[in-house]
Amino acid sequence: MRRLLLKPWLLLSLAATLGGTAACSSDGDGVLLFSVEDDKALGEQVAAQTDSTYRAKGQLLERNSTNARAYQLLDGVVNKVLNSGEVKYRTEFPWDVKIIKDDAVQNAFATPGGHIYVFSGLIKFLENENQLAGVLGHEIAHADRRHTSKQLQQQYGISLLLSILVGDNPNQLVQIAAGLGQLKFSRDDESEADQYSVIYLNKTEYACDGAAGFFIKAEAQNQSGNGPAFLSTHPAPASRIQEIQAKAAELNCQNRTISNTGFEELKRII
Repeated sequence: MRRLLLKPWLLLSLAATLGGTAACSSDGDGVLLFSVEDDKALGEQVAAQTDSTYRAKGQLLERNSTNARAYQLLDGVVNKVLNSGEVKYRTEFPWDVKIIKDDAVQNAFATPGGHIYVFSGLIKFLENENQLAGVLGHEIAHADRRHTSKQLQQQYGISLLLSILVGDNPNQLVQIAAGLGQLKFSRDDESEADQYSVIYLNKTEYACDGAAGFFIKAEAQNQSGNGPAFLSTHPAPASRIQEIQAKAAELNCQNRTISNTGFEELKRII
């Protein structure tokens, strides 16, 4: 069993001092007490449970010969974002991405430590590869800026997460994995993920306001009562769209066109 970088007695003491949760301000921001190594360990366990859950439902697209082309296309987009030179934990986190086959769900989420999950319904909802890169950049930012870990710490408390890290609370691990796609972040964390999506894409061939394009379409559908599930945890008021577009204008990276041949193929084969 791995040794925690934060000693168990220290974490338990902190948990008791804070009443079992991280001290946090009114907008949900707080002090992150886990180390990066603990992020990775927790992420590995949550990802393994997530894989198991969706595999049991027959919805996890495995990384095998049957789905090799789909992952080749998706990995191509992910790696361009990761190799932008702006991802802080590029070499520390594994950054694997997996597809969940459910065309009725337009959502994506990230575990601590850089495991990314994308529903087929989200990929098919998007209009072009710029939008896919923008949404992936947003999720990568949640892991890279350690928002997911901070939110789990706030929601579940230090002592409970510690028990999962040492393997003493498998039932709670199942609950966390099941609820990760509905995890709600603070306004500041969402804004930072938006901004970093632009920053990441600025150093790629993509139009860096791809996330705004997705939110514009999603918000329009939401107003008609048929918005994607993504908006239940990633609210998209006009101000957020404007902030993404303003950051893209500042960096002068919004007017780029790329071929969507690979993206259209990805949508067809998943």
